[in-house]
Amino acid sequence: MLLEALQNWYSSNCDGDWEHEYAIRITNIDNPGWSVSIPLAGTAREGCPFEETKWQRGADDWILCRVKDDTFVGHGGSRNLADIIRVFLEWVK
Repeated sequence: MLLEALQNWYSSNCDGDWEHEYAIRITNIDNPGWSVSIPLAGTAREGCPFEETKWQRGADDWILCRVKDDTFVGHGGSRNLADIIRVFLEWVK
């Protein structure tokens, strides 16, 4: 469900140009954990305020999401990838 919603958001922004200039990146980090970077330039969320989301329930159960330079950036523990994506999707809907 989350991946489908993320795919739909991405597809809705593809206009023949945007997808050639910007890329969604999901990578692992060595904490261990995840890093998600989603460009907002050229989308309906460009320039929109985002209240930083941060919580830590344990050493491996945490997230930190913010917008910096018109890019949504989320980091989280090894089992928190879905949480990061959910924060983004709830904000853009």
